[in-house]
Amino acid sequence: MNVVLYRSESRGAADHGWLKSRHTFSFANYYCPSRLNFGALRVLNDDWVEPKMGFGTHPHDNMEIITIVHDGQLEHKDSMGNGSIIRRGEVQVMSAGSGITHSEFNPSKDEVVNLFQIWLFPNKQNVTPRYDQAYFSDEALENNWKMIISPDGEKQSMWIQQDAWLYLGEFEEGQTIRYTPKNSQNGLFIMVVEGEVELDEYVLSKRDAAGLTEVGEQLELEATAKSKLMLLEVPMQW
Repeated sequence: MNVVLYRSESRGAADHGWLKSRHTFSFANYYCPSRLNFGALRVLNDDWVEPKMGFGTHPHDNMEIITIVHDGQLEHKDSMGNGSIIRRGEVQVMSAGSGITHSEFNPSKDEVVNLFQIWLFPNKQNVTPRYDQAYFSDEALENNWKMIISPDGEKQSMWIQQDAWLYLGEFEEGQTIRYTPKNSQNGLFIMVVEGEVELDEYVLSKRDAAGLTEVGEQLELEATAKSKLMLLEVPMQW
């Protein structure tokens, strides 16, 4: 198994006052030639947006965009006519396709919103833009890889225009965590949202991540503390 580590403290950092962000991959003013993407995974931003602040209307095209809210709430409006509030436990997905505009705003008077925004390259260009949003309870994630995103919407997941999967799971201390890849040619990207896990000789703590290739038949981790994890399986070529 090949392992590339993405330590939390090594991520790019931005502080705009109203927005604090950590970038796992090159984004905006952060550029690192060795961190342009991990296969089809292009962006993983860890954002904190101050109350009554947000991103004004801006465009996207030909990108699959996933937003996961950890704390607080995020108000979304787009050129497809969608308008909604995304809260903790909810996940939003957009296929930007041939082009959309949207805005994201923290409607709270006093609570910071923390979210992941994830971009994946699509496997089809200029598709009709689309939007989806769903809630996933803590119970659904308990000691289990809960499928959130898939290519075909299996197991009540949301689908995207890419042969990729995204899972969330919350695991008790001492638990052995296993995952069987869908395709042996794919890469696995694991981020510790909260907690700590052991991966071979590596210890991964909060917001640490690892990109894995040539995993073999099964990946195995050990939770050394109660942990919330995110796992993406993505094609390395598409």
